[in-house]
Amino acid sequence: MFDVLACNDVSDADWKEFIMILKTGLLIFFTCMMLCGCTKHEIESRHEIQVAPLEVKPIHITIDINIKVDRALDDFFADIDKEQQ
Repeated sequence: MFDVLACNDVSDADWKEFIMILKTGLLIFFTCMMLCGCTKHEIESRHEIQVAPLEVKPIHITIDINIKVDRALDDFFADIDKEQQ
């Protein structure tokens, strides 16, 4: 029936039949595609995340700052350093 590629002498009737079947197939394909495009497609998703209550505790930080003492010692020994020079 469709030995179009196998032989060289193809009649006009074979070509017309081939083109008619091709047109019919394309018409059915595009009709199905249009019907699918005209329908409503919806995807519903829902996510729930449960978070347990967090316990907040105070943070105790101890920072030793010796700047004031260090400056006082520098001032105290500055006099001695000047006397030695």
